[in-house]
Amino acid sequence: MNPILNLNEIELHPRPAEYAAPGEAADRFDARLGELSRPLGARLLGYNVTLLPPGKRAFPFHSHQQNEEMFYIIEGRGELRLGAQRYPVRSGDVIACPPGGVESAHQLINTGDQDLRFLAVSTQIASEVCEYPDSGNFAISTEVTPANGGESRVFRFVGRLENSLDYWDGE
Repeated sequence: MNPILNLNEIELHPRPAEYAAPGEAADRFDARLGELSRPLGARLLGYNVTLLPPGKRAFPFHSHQQNEEMFYIIEGRGELRLGAQRYPVRSGDVIACPPGGVESAHQLINTGDQDLRFLAVSTQIASEVCEYPDSGNFAISTEVTPANGGESRVFRFVGRLENSLDYWDGE
């Protein structure tokens, strides 16, 4: 396995169908992603190259309780939403998005007239809680490995706090 990849040679792919933005959300969200982690043999960090068309966002405004992300803007211009603030970003900028609550929620938006291309790096802590302040949603995910040694899978639940049940509900 070659431990070196050139970012200019990474093949970018549309998001898998199960993660494609549906309906009206497709007007705001779009991205092409190029996986780097597996080809490089990475184990503890995730890497990808993301390409955002003008006017688009890759993901909803969100925060991570466990994982930290870093972005390096390769080319283009845009805007970073971070907590309650907005910051212009351009080629050469490095962005840190530490774990936390609403104050660390983040989103990159291509506000330019050319593609915005960036390198994303993240820790890969399997058990995670993400919050989505714009929608009031949350997501809980963890990697589950069956006791019988079967193939592991990701368990994910997306919900809203106002729909939460009491611990003893129905018992």
